[in-house]
Amino acid sequence: MFIGSERRQQRSVPLKGHPERSRGIPKRNLQGNFNGIPRLTLGMTGGGAFTLLEIMLAVIILAMMALVIYRFVQTNVTAIRVSSETEAVTARYDGLRELLTQQLQSLPPGTGALAGEPLKIEGHDRDELTWFCSAGPGVLTRYASGDYRVNLRLRRHDAKSQQLDLGLLRTPKDDTAVSNEHETWVRLIDNVATLQIRFFDSRLNTWVQRWTDTVTLPRLVKVVIGRTDAKVPTEIIVPLARMPL
Repeated sequence: MFIGSERRQQRSVPLKGHPERSRGIPKRNLQGNFNGIPRLTLGMTGGGAFTLLEIMLAVIILAMMALVIYRFVQTNVTAIRVSSETEAVTARYDGLRELLTQQLQSLPPGTGALAGEPLKIEGHDRDELTWFCSAGPGVLTRYASGDYRVNLRLRRHDAKSQQLDLGLLRTPKDDTAVSNEHETWVRLIDNVATLQIRFFDSRLNTWVQRWTDTVTLPRLVKVVIGRTDAKVPTEIIVPLARMPL
C-alpha cells in the first residue's frame, strides 16, 4: 500500500558519487555543455581559434606586403622625378636651338652682323658668339628700342661659385660707357662646362675658329656645349645659307 510513497522518496534521494544527479543541478549532455550553453575554454580548440604563432606570421606577411608596396611607389616617384628633370633640361637645349636658328638665319649679309672669337681659360673652351640685332628673339624682348650687341657666352653663377652658366649679354650697340651699367645678363642654361663655336667657311671648305668677315656670313655655325650632367656634349648646327647638294 505504501509502494507509491516509497518510490517518490527514492527519487528525491541523491545517488552516491553522482552529486550532479541531485535536485537543482542541471544535467550535462554528451558534449560537456550544461543545458545547451557552451562552455568557455582557453587555448586552441577545434572551433578555429588562432595561436600566437599564427598571429605573428600574419603580421609578418602584412609587413612584407606593405614594404613591397612602399618600394614600388618610391621607385615610381623617383623615376617620374628624374624623367621630369631630364625633360626640363632637354627643353632648354631645344629652346636654345630654336633661338639661334631663328636669330642667325635672319641676319642680313654685308653688314658685319655676326662675329666670333675663340677663347680658352685653364684649358677649357669658352668661345663667344656675337651678333647685332634689334628687338626680337635675339634680344629676348619685343620692347627694346634701337640696336643691340648680343654675346652668347659663359659666365660665373656668382662671385663665389665656380659654376658656369650659359646666357646672353646684351649691350646697346652705340653704348660708349666705360662701366657696365647698361649691360643686362639673361641666363639660359645653368651649370655648363664648356662652350665651343665653329664657323664653316665655304671658301676654305673647312671649319674655322674665328669669324671676322663683315661682308659674307658663314655657311654653318656649330655650337658645342659641354655638359656637367652628361658625358656627351650637346651639338647645335645652324645653317645660314642653303648648302649645295
